[in-house]
Amino acid sequence: MEQIRDIMRTMEYGPAPEANEEVSAWLKARAAGIGHFIGGKFIASGKERFATVNPATEAELARVVQGSEAEVDAAVKAARGAFAKWSKLPGHERARYLYAIARHIQKRERFFAVLESMDNGKPIRETRDIDIPLVARHFYHHAGWAEMVESEFEGFSPVGVCGQIIPWNFPLLMLAWKIAPALAAGNTVVLKPAEQTPLTATAFAEICEEVGLPAGVVNIVHGDGRTGAAICAHEDIDKIAFTGSTEVGRIIREAIAGSGKKLSLELGGKSPFIVFEDADLDGAVEGVVDAIWFNQGEVCCAGSRILVQEGVAERFYDKLRRRMETLRVGNPLDKGIDVGAVVSAEQLQRVSALVKQGEEEGCTLWRAPGVLPERGYFFSPSFFTEVDPASTVCGVEIFGPVAVAMTFRTPEEAAELANNTRYGLAASIWSENINLALDAAAKVKAGVVWVNCTNMLDAGSGFGGYRESGFGREGAREGLYEYFVSDVEKALKPAKEAEIFIPRGAPEEERRFAGLSRIDRTAKNYVGGKQSRPDGGYSYDVLGKGGAVIGQAPLGNRKDIRNAVEAAAKAGGWGGVTAHNRAQVLYYVGENLDARREEFEALLSESTGQSAKAASAEFDVALRRIFYYAAQADKYDGAVHATKSRHVTLAMNEPWGVMGIVAPEEAPFAAFVSLVLPAIAMGNRVVAVSSTRHPLLATNLYQIFDTSDVPGGVVNIVTGEKDVLAKTLAEHDEVAAMWYFGGKKGSAMVERASCGNLKATWVSDGRARDWLDDRQARGREFLRRATQVKNIWVPYGE
Repeated sequence: MEQIRDIMRTMEYGPAPEANEEVSAWLKARAAGIGHFIGGKFIASGKERFATVNPATEAELARVVQGSEAEVDAAVKAARGAFAKWSKLPGHERARYLYAIARHIQKRERFFAVLESMDNGKPIRETRDIDIPLVARHFYHHAGWAEMVESEFEGFSPVGVCGQIIPWNFPLLMLAWKIAPALAAGNTVVLKPAEQTPLTATAFAEICEEVGLPAGVVNIVHGDGRTGAAICAHEDIDKIAFTGSTEVGRIIREAIAGSGKKLSLELGGKSPFIVFEDADLDGAVEGVVDAIWFNQGEVCCAGSRILVQEGVAERFYDKLRRRMETLRVGNPLDKGIDVGAVVSAEQLQRVSALVKQGEEEGCTLWRAPGVLPERGYFFSPSFFTEVDPASTVCGVEIFGPVAVAMTFRTPEEAAELANNTRYGLAASIWSENINLALDAAAKVKAGVVWVNCTNMLDAGSGFGGYRESGFGREGAREGLYEYFVSDVEKALKPAKEAEIFIPRGAPEEERRFAGLSRIDRTAKNYVGGKQSRPDGGYSYDVLGKGGAVIGQAPLGNRKDIRNAVEAAAKAGGWGGVTAHNRAQVLYYVGENLDARREEFEALLSESTGQSAKAASAEFDVALRRIFYYAAQADKYDGAVHATKSRHVTLAMNEPWGVMGIVAPEEAPFAAFVSLVLPAIAMGNRVVAVSSTRHPLLATNLYQIFDTSDVPGGVVNIVTGEKDVLAKTLAEHDEVAAMWYFGGKKGSAMVERASCGNLKATWVSDGRARDWLDDRQARGREFLRRATQVKNIWVPYGE
């Protein structure tokens, strides 16, 4: 008797097409052209138009109006006009609109699923079962946040008008990720969909119209990169949120540097998929299917680097090849299809060229068998073996259904290979040993880590990357912060642009012969726990009360900054010290500083010219800040997010790593302590540039650090010309985050110089802050800025 398993092996799949008559009728009704949605109205004017094409058939679906600067300006004006009323609505009222949007999406989810598949090329079962339900989930989730913003985000206000630019790989889902939190927080939006996939954004605009969303709250302008550039350049936009390639993200960062616009970037990735020898190999193979062949590999967090422990590598590869042979590639509207079409001819050409380059470099390509459709932009699921870490395909984001596979021997080697990338978006770890899995999750530098699962996404969990995968988060509480600004920062007034102080000095050898030998206070830099002479051998006069020379400070240069960053990088163990132990060290710093109160108060008076009473007050502020951040070291903790699926989703506040901090000129002692202490309390290592005019207050502190068990390299201090040193710090690729408190020009310079590795920046933008005021210069906002959130998904249950 024939067994069912034998029948299943020999069954031929017949076509199971999804009906698309409703979508076809919708497109036919818009044959005259797809227009923008501005101020609550559809506008189809404009001579220049472009086609959107079905990637599976190469047939034109619609003609879309290209947005110009005039349309962008009209959309921004509409958004600005709507902002005052929308932002003042009670949270409950905004929640009702978001809830209505979610309900309307659910009512039309099959229509959206079909339209998305036709416009993007992804299989209908993915749009139907993953994308569109997640879209509704985001609006429901953020309707809840809108209800609670007054109490949960007290002290924060909406940013204003948000310019949002989304990619083509998840067109409607990326729209939801951007618009839902922006509206919940009280902002208004000008959004540009990708020119390859504009259709579901237009259908979404119709829903905004149906639910009666006030005109101007959501505006959608179509177009290519020129339209995106016009949004970024518009002076009346307060925030830019971009999802796309790292290359374009870098261009945007540079373009808006110094503008005062808030920025969040969700960029590329080359995510590791780590398989330990004790893993459920069959489960891990299915994980690969979901990691790299889901959505044709057009996923920024795709597990495109498969790292397999050496002892099981050949077994795993064999299982993976056999599983790959069963994948079906074809018409995305066929419900039995696993892999659809790549989004465009250009993207197919890019994928093909990179695969060819990989073969030419000696990598071995394994490709799924089967004949591809004659028309459309299809590429067979594939993976490379015999890959070297330096191979092009190992380092470059292919953004197609192609993975690379390598082996490792030890968990330490796995972590090293996983982190051998300029990206840091996601990682997937497979092991039946939960201790091993969580240890690996802690070591991998990625914003999202999945344990024994992959590509788990939910509105209740933050998503975003480290390194050149961008900064900022989308989803959950941490994502909502991207659409708020603290009331304290919003109220800061522009500072009077102070004269830039340029230190002057002579080589130490010459100074001894200049009649200055009576001055014996000659500080050094503090690098790696040791006093360090400046690389150039120069010092400069430090002037105090009445312009008198009170000492010399090192005139640091580029090499001094490089040495300090190198020392900070070597002190990585500080981030692994328990929060309790960090707190003890910081309390000890406070104790030792208090013991030398008279010395520091006298130096404050001598250096700044302030009265003894004022110097005492500033010292007290600095001392209290040390104890405050010592107390916060083990109090500023993470969360367990509530997601739809059966996972414990840990949101962990992790240190950036090496931080550059440039202190202001005003309140030089209190400000320096107020910036350095929250950074090291959270486990960062710091390269700090002190006040140029008053550096001796900072250099005297290193004696305190020396006697307080602060490990060498955790705090490094370089003195000299502030903006010169700041530029070197901002340009350094080992520096993961940068704080700068100074003039408007310096702030713009730091933001521009940070483009190299796209480090997160916090700049004062030339605004004055009272460093003696706890409300302005102390608090959880400093701790939030000193950390990045890593979300670790751990499944539970059978």
